[in-house]
Amino acid sequence: MSSILNKIKSPILSLLLVTAIGVANFDVIESFRLRFFDLIITEVPREIEPSQIVSIDIGDDTIARLGQFPFPRNEYAQIIETLYLNGAGLVVFNIAMTEPDRFGQDEFLATAIEGMPVVLPYLVGNSNYTPDPIGVSMIGDVDPNDVVPRFSGIIPNVEPIQSAAFGKGISVTMPELDGVVRRLPMVISVNGELYPSIVLETLRVAAGDPSFQIKTNIGGVEAVRIPSFSTIETDPLSRVWIDWQQSVESIDFEDVKDGVLNGRIAIVGMTAGGITNPVASALGEVFPHHVQSMALSTAISGTNISRPDWMYAAEIGGMILFSLLCLIVSRYWTHGYVFPIVLGAISGLGVVHIFLREQLLIDVVFPLIGLSVVVGHNYVVKFLTELKLKLQIKKQFGTYLSPALVEKLQKNPELLRLGGETRDLSILFTDVRGFTAISEHYGENVQGLTQIMNRYMTAMTEPILKNEGTLDKYIGDAQMAFWNAPLDQIDHAIRSVITAQEMLERLDRFNDEITAEGIPAFGMGIGINTGSVVVGNMGSDQRFDYTCLGDSVNLAARLEGQSKNYGVRLILGENTAEEVRHFVSLMELDCIAVKGKTKGVKVYTIGRTTEAHHKLLKLYYAGEWKEALELIDWCIKETDHHEEYYRIMEKKLRSGCPDNWDGVNRLTSK
Repeated sequence: MSSILNKIKSPILSLLLVTAIGVANFDVIESFRLRFFDLIITEVPREIEPSQIVSIDIGDDTIARLGQFPFPRNEYAQIIETLYLNGAGLVVFNIAMTEPDRFGQDEFLATAIEGMPVVLPYLVGNSNYTPDPIGVSMIGDVDPNDVVPRFSGIIPNVEPIQSAAFGKGISVTMPELDGVVRRLPMVISVNGELYPSIVLETLRVAAGDPSFQIKTNIGGVEAVRIPSFSTIETDPLSRVWIDWQQSVESIDFEDVKDGVLNGRIAIVGMTAGGITNPVASALGEVFPHHVQSMALSTAISGTNISRPDWMYAAEIGGMILFSLLCLIVSRYWTHGYVFPIVLGAISGLGVVHIFLREQLLIDVVFPLIGLSVVVGHNYVVKFLTELKLKLQIKKQFGTYLSPALVEKLQKNPELLRLGGETRDLSILFTDVRGFTAISEHYGENVQGLTQIMNRYMTAMTEPILKNEGTLDKYIGDAQMAFWNAPLDQIDHAIRSVITAQEMLERLDRFNDEITAEGIPAFGMGIGINTGSVVVGNMGSDQRFDYTCLGDSVNLAARLEGQSKNYGVRLILGENTAEEVRHFVSLMELDCIAVKGKTKGVKVYTIGRTTEAHHKLLKLYYAGEWKEALELIDWCIKETDHHEEYYRIMEKKLRSGCPDNWDGVNRLTSK
């Protein structure tokens, strides 16, 4: 786990920053959250029962019929009577009458509403008036006055209308920080007394209850209730979320006719132009009595849209958990970016499902934004890290690996295991023969010598890169290459031998080109050995190289040096020969112990082994050099390619077998 955390520590810094921003809950974050809730509440399709509320709009047509607004109070009485005559169950007259009627009709209206139940609004403002509160039952240890919205005074309706009303509730809209009304308070505190909102008061009057109940917990208000009605869950400030999908019908007062109200609660308000200012809502601009209608319909329908206190902490916790999970998945799955996309889609669908089932509002916007920031940071870091690694790989290996291998390493850096490690390699060394003649040809023309050497090295390097070898270094006029590092190559020995054959073919073509130009031909010796070495970055802190070290490397170099002593252009070590025996025909040359070693190894070149050659080596190893000497001419007769080797062996055999001969030719020089 510590390794994983170390790899994702940079994106974790983003996670910590996003978490801090979430905890700070800046206004812009809350605004996005609220708008997301608007989308859920207004757009998620739900089954909505027909509302028991109807909005009655007093518009321009009514003003045109009755004359200048405000109307005489007797006209208000006529409006209320008309509503009841046409089937209203209860009339909520959401028009404040805080000043005496200029026509002196206040008594008329008061008398009228004494026989017709009417709920009137209170306004809040700078006033010394504090009406007698209705009965309220409080449950819980927290005083609601300390948490619900508080105002300094109430502006009442004029007497005697105030006294005649069946119910009085405070009419107030409380926009959110972005100016949009989404929630309405059910209870308001004025001078230490609790008063119901016009919505709660309407429910109380409709139910015929004398009081309301309020329940608190340590966080604030938990719920309000009319004894004869179901519990209404609220937020800590006693606010309820308005369900804007409620099927509240709006009817112009001029269109009210017999039976159209059908026992519904009628909330009356002004919609005529220039009289009442609309308020912003999740549905756009609506009139205040439409807000009250929607809120009342929400309460009556039993819709309890809620957002518990613990939900905010749960969202932040979920964001942290999902972010860490995505970071971990991205480390083990190449297409880990798919996971946060799927997770986001599932979260969005889950939030909608929970809202439909439990009416809980869960914010998925900020957690997904936070998740996107963290995952985005992770993949930016990952991209930059991979880009840096690819550039490093190209810089480090571009000069001595084939472009195809470099591209393969860049696409799959995990194939690269840098640092010293022990593994089997096939190592190839080359060296130019006849360099003295070439150098003399150019004399003091150093530029010409440099150019021809560059042409030679280019020709010899191409087969190495073509066969996906690693060009270790140029050593003067010599080359060193190896296979099976940095990438695994099961057939590394075969690749090295194929490369050697192609190099010799290229050398022949190269010599044809340069001799035609009057330049002396190049000779070349090649030594190949397969064995266990240490390979990796080696050097100093200031400069290092990717190379290999070990006895097998030294032996490969010694084999190249012995090629001229055996009259062949290519010598293979014993291990290499064993690996390629099934691929090419091999001719055993000798069993040698290079300088500094006592154990002998058999060396080979590419060629057909004849019966005479087999007998020659058998006699040679057995110390029967005179008998072996007699086979030289037979061996030369049977082969067209290795006469120089046999003449060298002939000279050696004529010198006589040493007394301490054990079948191993111990070399005294490199």
